Amino acid sequence: MLTPLFVSVRPLPSLTTISSLNPNQNPPHTSKAPNFNQFNENPKLPDNAIKVPTAPWMKGPIFLPPDELINTSHHHKSTRKQNAEEKTFKALNRRESGVRGSKAMKKIVRSVEKLDDSEGEFKSLEEAETRRRRRMPWEREEEKFILRRRKKERVLTTADLILDEGLLKRLRLEASKMREWVNVRKAGVTETVVNDIRLIWEENELAMVRFDVPLCRNMERAQEILELKTGGLVVLSKKEFLVVYRGPLSDSSVCVKEGGDDISSSLYEREGERLLNGLGPRYVDWWMRRPFPVDADLLPEVVDGYRTPSRRCPPNTRAKLSDKELTYLRNIAQALPFHFVLGRNHGLQGLASAILKLWEKCVIAKIAIKWGALNTNNEEMADELKNLTGGVLILRNKYLIILFRGKDFLSDEVADLVDDRERLLRRYQHFEETRRESDIEISEVVADGEQLEETSKTGTLLEFQELQRKFGDMEVRNLETEAEKAKLEKELKSQEHKLCILKSKIEKTTIELLKLNSLRKPSERDDDIEILTNEERECLRRIGLKMNSSLVLGRRGVFDGVMEGLHQHWKHREVAKVITMQKLFSRVVYTAKSLEAESNGVLISIEKLKEGHAILMYRGRNYKRPSSKLMAQNLLTKRKALQRSVLMQRLGSLKFFAYQRERAIEDLKLSLVKLQGSASELC
Repeated sequence: MLTPLFVSVRPLPSLTTISSLNPNQNPPHTSKAPNFNQFNENPKLPDNAIKVPTAPWMKGPIFLPPDELINTSHHHKSTRKQNAEEKTFKALNRRESGVRGSKAMKKIVRSVEKLDDSEGEFKSLEEAETRRRRRMPWEREEEKFILRRRKKERVLTTADLILDEGLLKRLRLEASKMREWVNVRKAGVTETVVNDIRLIWEENELAMVRFDVPLCRNMERAQEILELKTGGLVVLSKKEFLVVYRGPLSDSSVCVKEGGDDISSSLYEREGERLLNGLGPRYVDWWMRRPFPVDADLLPEVVDGYRTPSRRCPPNTRAKLSDKELTYLRNIAQALPFHFVLGRNHGLQGLASAILKLWEKCVIAKIAIKWGALNTNNEEMADELKNLTGGVLILRNKYLIILFRGKDFLSDEVADLVDDRERLLRRYQHFEETRRESDIEISEVVADGEQLEETSKTGTLLEFQELQRKFGDMEVRNLETEAEKAKLEKELKSQEHKLCILKSKIEKTTIELLKLNSLRKPSERDDDIEILTNEERECLRRIGLKMNSSLVLGRRGVFDGVMEGLHQHWKHREVAKVITMQKLFSRVVYTAKSLEAESNGVLISIEKLKEGHAILMYRGRNYKRPSSKLMAQNLLTKRKALQRSVLMQRLGSLKFFAYQRERAIEDLKLSLVKLQGSASELC
C-alpha cells in the first residue's frame, strides 16, 4: 500500500538525481552527494533506508532503500517537450510580430531545406538549386508593382530668386536664433500686425511672425499675404513661424488680381474666378485655396431701389424641397468654393444684390464667416439674407451659411419677359373687348309701327358684369351657407358615429368589471372591536410613526397579497404601517375601513406623510395568526386585482370622452339650427 502512494508523489530533485546511479557504484562527486543520515529517525532501520516525502493525508513517514526509488526524469523531459510543442503551436496561430508572415515562413523553408540537404535527399547542387527556385504556395506569379511616392519638389521663393546666396545663408542663420515674435491672431494680418513688424524693422532687419488658426493651416498662403502687406521677403519658414526680411523692396499697395484667365491656374480656379468677377472686392486674407472670395463687409449696407425679387413656381411643381433634394444640394455645395466672406450681422443689402447676380450663374451661394470677427451671430445673418433674397437656407453653423435660390427663382431677364408677356395678354384682352363692342349686330325692333335701333349685349363682358352685380352677391352668400351647412352635418354625423363606438366600449368594459367584482366578496366590519384608551392609542400611534418597515398599497388596492403581508408584519410587531398613494382623503378612509374589516384589527389613525397617507393598524390583544389556507379567500388575486384596476381606469376615461362627444354634438346641433334660421331670413 505504501509503494503506489509514493509513486503518485512528485520526488525531490535531489532524490531523482541519486536514483539514476547504481547502488553498488560510488557517486563521482562525494562532496555534492546528499547526506542521507539526516533522514534516519528510526535507529532500527538499515543505514541505506531513505526518508521520502509523503502525501499531506499520511501521518507517518516512508523509508525506502535507494534501489526502490523510481526515476521520473523522463517525465520532466516529456513535459518540457510537450510545453515546447504547445508554445510553437501558439506562436504559429496567435498574432505576434516576427512569428508569422512571409519572413517567418521563409525562415521555416530554409531550415527544412537544410535538413533535407543534410539527409542526402538532393543528389546534386543543381537539383537543390532548382528546389530552392520553385514557387511556394503563398507566392504570386506576377511581380509586385510598387508605386513610390514622389518627393515634393521644393518651390523657389521670392527670397531665393532675389537675394544672394551668401546673404540668404547669413539671414537664415540669424533667423534660426531668434526667440521673439509677433502673433497673428484669427483676424489675420491686420494693420496692427503690420505696424508691429515695421517697428521691429527699425532696429533689426528681421522680424519673426507666429500664425494662429486659420492661417497656420496654409503657410504658403500666409507667406503670400505677409509679403504682400508688409513688402518684405520671407527668408525662413518653420512650422507656424515665418521670418521676414525688410529687404530692398519698396512698400507695395495691396492688390489682388481678379482676372482668373491665367493658363497656369487650374480649371477649378478659372471657373471660380468667372463666377466671382464683378461681384465686389476680394478678401485678401483668405487662407484656403483659390479663388479668393468676395469680402462682403466692403459691400454697401444699403442699395437704392433694392427690392426682393419676384418669384413664380413652374406649373406642376412644388416650391418646397424634399429630403432627397436637400441632401443632393448639400453634397453639391460641399465641393464648391466659398463665394463670400461675411463678418457683420446687419446691413446686408449689398451682399443680397451680389447673391442675386451670382444666382443667375450658380444655384447655390456659399458664404463663410470670418475668423476672429467680433460679435458675429450666424442666425441673424441667415435670417436677414433669407428675407432679403427669398432663398432657401440649406445649412448654417458658426463657420458657413449656404443658400439655395429656390425652384421659383426668376432672374431679372426672365422676370422682365414674364412682365412683358402679361402686359401683352392684357392688351390683347382689351383689344378683343373693344372689337366685340364695335362689331355688335344691330337688330331692328318694331314696336307700334316704329323702328328702334338697340345694341345687343349678348355674350359681352358688360352683360357678365351686370349679371354679377345683380345676382352675384346673393348666389355667393347662398353657396357659402350651403357649404357651411354641409360641413356641420358631416361633422355631426362623424361625432355621432364616434359616440356610438364609445358607448359600445363602455358597455363591454362594464360587463367585464362586473364579472371581476362578483368574484370579490368584502367582509363586513365586526361591531365587537377592542376598546383602546386615548393613552394607548397615542402610544401605538407614536410607535407606528417611528417604524421604518411599511407596507405599500399600489393601484391594485386591497387584495389577498396585501392581507398576507399585513399578517406577516403582525407576526413580529403589534403595529403595522400601511402607506397608500391615493389623493382623495375619502378614498383613503375607505381603504382603511376595508383593511380593518378584512384583517379584524383595530384602526389607530390615518396620518399624512411626505410619501403619502399612512394607515396605522393594531393587531389586538387576542390576535391569532390564521392558517395559510383560510387567509383572504374572499379577495381577488394579484393578477385579477390589476385587471380590475385597469378596467376601472379605462371605464373612467371612456365616460369622460363620451361626455365630451355629447357636448360637441349639442354644440353642432345648436350651430346648425342657427345657420338654418339665418338662411331662412335671407330667403
